[in-house]
Amino acid sequence: MERMGMVIGVKPENITEYKKLHADVWPSVLAKIAECNIKNYTIFLREPENLLFGYWEYHGSDFAADAAIMAADPETQRWWEICMPMQAPLETRGPEDWWAMMENVFHID
Repeated sequence: MERMGMVIGVKPENITEYKKLHADVWPSVLAKIAECNIKNYTIFLREPENLLFGYWEYHGSDFAADAAIMAADPETQRWWEICMPMQAPLETRGPEDWWAMMENVFHID
């Protein structure tokens, strides 16, 4: 299992709608997340900085392949088409990233 954390901005005018969408995520999107070996997925919001911090545990053996499966899913693409305009990616993210990946520097169970 690999713990993964990521961060992205959220536009202040979209925070209410973003929260509303994520309070009732489409079942097809949740099923695809599970199919792609992602568990314990959480998104936190930090205001007033308007940052979203995402965390999940990846239980697969090929994250790039699972990410490609998710990205190819039409329902996931529709979900992203709604969510992505509400987000403000960090300029320092990787060239292929939307959310900026973070280094895991501490964990305790």
